[in-house]
Amino acid sequence: VTGSCTLIRTDDLKLLVDCGLFQGPKVLEELNRQSFGFDPSEIDFVLLTHAHIDHSGRIPKLVKDGFKGSIICTSATADLLDIMLKDSGHIQEMEAEWQTRKNLRAGLPPQQPLYTVQDAEEAMKHVQPVLYGQIISLNDRVTVRFADAGHILGSAIIELWIREGQRTTKLVFSGDLGSQDRPIIRNPEIIDGADLVIMESTYGDRLHQNPSTDMKRFLNIINDTCRRGGTVVIPSFAVGRTQEIIYELNKYYDHFEKVEVDEFLSIPVYIDSPLAVSATNIFKRHSDCFNTEARDFILKGDNPLEFPKLKLVKTVEESKALNEDTGSKIIISASGMCDAGRIKHHLKHNLWREESSIVFVGYQAQGTLGRIIKDGAPSVKIYGEEIAVRADIHSLEGFSAHADQKGLLDWIGAMKHKPKKVFLVHGEQDALDTLAGLLREQQGLDV
Repeated sequence: VTGSCTLIRTDDLKLLVDCGLFQGPKVLEELNRQSFGFDPSEIDFVLLTHAHIDHSGRIPKLVKDGFKGSIICTSATADLLDIMLKDSGHIQEMEAEWQTRKNLRAGLPPQQPLYTVQDAEEAMKHVQPVLYGQIISLNDRVTVRFADAGHILGSAIIELWIREGQRTTKLVFSGDLGSQDRPIIRNPEIIDGADLVIMESTYGDRLHQNPSTDMKRFLNIINDTCRRGGTVVIPSFAVGRTQEIIYELNKYYDHFEKVEVDEFLSIPVYIDSPLAVSATNIFKRHSDCFNTEARDFILKGDNPLEFPKLKLVKTVEESKALNEDTGSKIIISASGMCDAGRIKHHLKHNLWREESSIVFVGYQAQGTLGRIIKDGAPSVKIYGEEIAVRADIHSLEGFSAHADQKGLLDWIGAMKHKPKKVFLVHGEQDALDTLAGLLREQQGLDV
């Protein structure tokens, strides 16, 4: 479910759709250092579905290895990409520095970063922002259009028309599809049809809880944890999920929603991720991508991404102070799968506390620290220290920004012109197999 990257070869062009980082166990992350399996200098264009790092995170390496073409994406994706690639470059530098110190003590050579912040800045020079619905001609035989995927701000479904001789073939890349009626973001657009569809299948074997049911559960978790004197720790992707949680909590903290629990204890909410803070500011600048409800809030003078008890944590000192403060609070921190960033420090200080709660609100890939905790490990190793897992562990998949099984089936089922063939990607084996079976049985598709 990570490392998204698809190569398309036409008679006279070579294109990539996405160029993402592999995330998870060390054996998977090592794939990031291997060659691409093609010559980056021969790639003419990268078509980027969205800014999440498992779809964009190897772009600086691609440029470093010789890519000289254009990276085409929506305007909102371009803004998010700028902060995310620089953040990723910083993480690569820090991890290489840590590994180098370890290697030198063992008499091994230093570790070079996969890429640096400077490499990320160089990659951004290749970015060409476009509008949703704009027809872009890559040459006289290949055109592309970006439609709203409803996954995160700026996320896109890519429609690609390729003419070879007298025949034109239409390819559709779903990118990561969003759920229906999500906070802030519009619903995924329905595509008229395609010859070939390349579709994600992250949740191809399961259904999400109703978001309103999960919100009620979330409020109860906050109350229960608060009464115990604990902290609610939420590992959250800096882009997308964090803003959705802020948006939903805003309704309760500002009393726009009737509270569905006996009592709502409005404890402080801390966003402890510099990247999430920057991303939230970018969200505020792109309200043109918002759904009707979110735009209505803004028109009434209420910014749905702000409320009085929301605190944005910027410095390392402020972050450390959160774990020294014994009062109940909500901490939302990146990374979403717990493999990097400040979230690891908050887990180290709260996993062993019976009064605290850890709430997963997004997908946890196999081998990640988040997945290990979610699957019930009695203890985990964080920064070389064994930490007992005694906090309450919760998973609220109703917050997921991915379409579930029904959402995926409904999206492709709504196409008027059925594809001749469907390729399923971006899923673990059970999800791939289950979704493929349903598409064959229910919709008669060649998968």
